[in-house]
Amino acid sequence: MKRTEGRLNRRSFLTLCSQAGVGSALLPGVLLTLSAQAQEKSPDEPAPITSEMIDQAAALAGVHLTAAQRQMMLDGLESQRESYDAIRKLKMPNSVAPAFVFDPLPAGAVVETGIEQPKWSRVEASAAPSDLNDLAFATVGELAALVKARRVTATQLTQMYLERLKKYDSKLHFVITLTEERALAQARAADAEIAAGLYRGPLHGIPWGAKDLLAVKGYPTTWGAGGFQRQQLDEDATVVERLDAAGAILVAKLTLGALAMGDHWFGGQTRNPWNPEQGSSGSSAGPASAVAAGCVGFAIGSETLGSISSPSTRCGDTGLRPTFGFVPRTGAMALSWTMDKLGPICRSVEDCAMAMQAIFGPDGKDLSTRNAAFNWNVDYDWKKLRIGYFQSEFEPIAAFHPRAAQGNETAEQKKARELRNSMFAAGHARRVYDQQYDQAALSALRRMGATLIPVQLPKLPYGAMAPLLTAEAAAAFDDLTMSGRDSLLTEQGPQDWPNDFRVSRFYPAVEYIQANRARTLAIQEWARLFEQVDIIVTPTNGEQLVATNLTGHPALIVPNGLRGADAPKPPRVDDGNDDNIGGPGTPVSLTLLASHYQDAKLLAFGRAYQDATGFHKLHPKLD
Repeated sequence: MKRTEGRLNRRSFLTLCSQAGVGSALLPGVLLTLSAQAQEKSPDEPAPITSEMIDQAAALAGVHLTAAQRQMMLDGLESQRESYDAIRKLKMPNSVAPAFVFDPLPAGAVVETGIEQPKWSRVEASAAPSDLNDLAFATVGELAALVKARRVTATQLTQMYLERLKKYDSKLHFVITLTEERALAQARAADAEIAAGLYRGPLHGIPWGAKDLLAVKGYPTTWGAGGFQRQQLDEDATVVERLDAAGAILVAKLTLGALAMGDHWFGGQTRNPWNPEQGSSGSSAGPASAVAAGCVGFAIGSETLGSISSPSTRCGDTGLRPTFGFVPRTGAMALSWTMDKLGPICRSVEDCAMAMQAIFGPDGKDLSTRNAAFNWNVDYDWKKLRIGYFQSEFEPIAAFHPRAAQGNETAEQKKARELRNSMFAAGHARRVYDQQYDQAALSALRRMGATLIPVQLPKLPYGAMAPLLTAEAAAAFDDLTMSGRDSLLTEQGPQDWPNDFRVSRFYPAVEYIQANRARTLAIQEWARLFEQVDIIVTPTNGEQLVATNLTGHPALIVPNGLRGADAPKPPRVDDGNDDNIGGPGTPVSLTLLASHYQDAKLLAFGRAYQDATGFHKLHPKLD
């Protein structure tokens, strides 16, 4: 697994996935490519597969075949290639899922299904401020109290947030489409209902933003990608329907990196409100940036491998990546059917609970969604929970040792080595500086009365399982690769989707299944871990991010303070490779983990930590 001096790097990790696909290439897949190259000489007919092609493909796959074995394979491989063409002619849209469903639960797991009435914090409605912008950074609970008491109308809130979206988009680039007409109509309807005594709950009249991979009828759903700017899907995503039913008001479709990678979309790069010289990370770039900038009450993002975690860290938000299968993904762009998850990005933990309360549960369409209960109780006694922490992740970081010259070094090699040493030394200094916040978190937890139990992250080759993601993504966007329309995507480097999709065509079907079997082992190991503890505290980066996205466990990312004026300076260029590039005055985060479908208990503990620290109340100064 590729690391940056001991820390996992999300973009480099995806690059590693691609490399893993090449390293164990599928024999028929390689043959298809070799045959296609030969076909260029005669484009009207497929070039026949030859024994020489099999020999080349076998060498790439690391498989030894005798001449007799290669000859015996010819008819079967020709027949297999014909099956590819028949499937491709179906022209399946992104919304068609495979005929299998990933289940993250280990054997014998019991899931609570009895749903109880949620119990929220009591918030007294204050007087409405003379300038509604003073409410921009209020929590959903605080806004809800004002709306319910009719101190502020939903229309006033909607207009305020729409104005802020328009004002700060030129600086932060987080809006793809404003849904102004829809929002104002919803706001007027909410005001009429509340005036008539029909109050739907804490989201009623609260403006929110959707990551633009969620379908909204009558508006473009662009997936952040060149070539899809005018795409309209004639449906509302299930989470959009459910938030409509809760009375929430959709004010904008927010940015995501093209096809859910990074923070670069067809309109530019979404920016971090704490430091607009940096990107907001991705792929839930717009939701995280807009929440942090006080431009929506809350947002819905998605995560496949860090897409809620990373921008929540950069932007200082509270993000919940729910258990896989808790929230239906119907109407959301598919990237990886066995890893995609939808979840809220908010200003506080209880805001996440309010959003989660509205969107969880089966919809009869997404077959991965399980009938499990989400029971929020603000009075839940978190001290009953056993709190663990990954001890090794909090240990002092080893000293950085620069790479020494090797042999007769040329001037060019020396320059490259010194540049590498300089970059890695700077990254090491930032990690050493940031570790004080991790240590402070443990101290704060002990002051809260938590008895911290040291545990160890199960040791398995999580990186070797990661090509599952890119293989599924390549299938989800197969037509882009085969038609050549992948050239329309914004990013075209070796670490970006077009290249990843092409590389993933060589990933073996056999190895895909083997990686899923290894994933079963991971699920079993993590189940044993959560027999020891209920909650695990961990730094946000590192191997746990990959592991828990593969195993489907929930994660809560909470703000953990701001870097001081003495923080190492960030790199001059934000290449998207490191979510903790730092810099004075920028946020740091902490991640809390729980067992499958224990999301409410996870949030209860996270709320206690926020009450004790208050970091979620900090917000950037935009003007």
